[in-house]
Amino acid sequence: MWEPYKKGFKAYLQLERSLAGNSIEAYLADIEKLTTFLLLKNIKKNPSELDLGDLQQFVKWIAELGMTQSSQARIISGLRTFYKYCLLEDITKTDPTALLEAPKLKRTLPDVLSFGEIENIIASIDLSSPEGTRNKAIVETMYSCGLRVSEVVNLKLSQLYLDVGFIRVIGKGDKERLVPIGSSAIKYITIYLATRKHVVIQRGEEDILFLNRRGKRLTRVMIFLIIKDLVKKAGITKNISPHTFRHSFATHLVEGGADLRAVQEMLGHESITTTEIYTHLDREFLRKTLEQFHPGFK
Repeated sequence: MWEPYKKGFKAYLQLERSLAGNSIEAYLADIEKLTTFLLLKNIKKNPSELDLGDLQQFVKWIAELGMTQSSQARIISGLRTFYKYCLLEDITKTDPTALLEAPKLKRTLPDVLSFGEIENIIASIDLSSPEGTRNKAIVETMYSCGLRVSEVVNLKLSQLYLDVGFIRVIGKGDKERLVPIGSSAIKYITIYLATRKHVVIQRGEEDILFLNRRGKRLTRVMIFLIIKDLVKKAGITKNISPHTFRHSFATHLVEGGADLRAVQEMLGHESITTTEIYTHLDREFLRKTLEQFHPGFK
């Protein structure tokens, strides 16, 4: 009964939204959970017949299954996207998710590195080995450009425009963006490329920038292990992952007064609301600034 709607929704996510495969699978899994619930409760309704009460029962059911609040919120977000598609295709005239409440989530702010801590991490890299030169280029690029881990491991030589200070990044949903790259990152990429000439590059990997000693691109796990090792050497006890460099890049920009739209563009966020988390992150910075410079602030 729901199969044609699922197929149409999948096509919408692929063609209209240009989402990556794993994102599409997640959305379809949300609708699958809804249809499982309808089957178990013997509710024989199509999307246009479901009402707010039905969806509230569904949310209660997934909560009783033991799903976390964040999982519940994500599923509700998936239902909203599905009904957006239904309205576009005239499958429904109303949106029953409009008044559907998601659980209130406490937004946890990620750890951020100070500029001094990033400098300490970079200083802890052993440059006497080829891997050290590569790792320095990786860390400098991650912080300079605010890249996701997947964007780092898939960065290609053909995407570097170092002479004009830009790199072309392929982000989520294969969306492209141009990101400025700093002089320090350019310097260490250039040094790394000179040492990389000794590596025997595997077929198909010739255009990949960061390679392991066997001439293949690095995995996400390998980047994670490199960062963990460097953080330990630098004596930093915060919970740090490769993504922390992206958070730090954005936070330092916002703290410095950068335009939020510009930060959104550089991070490749689809929505400005995702970028707005960094306005919360820098509240402590604002407080410290007031304490330091405002004579009447106690």
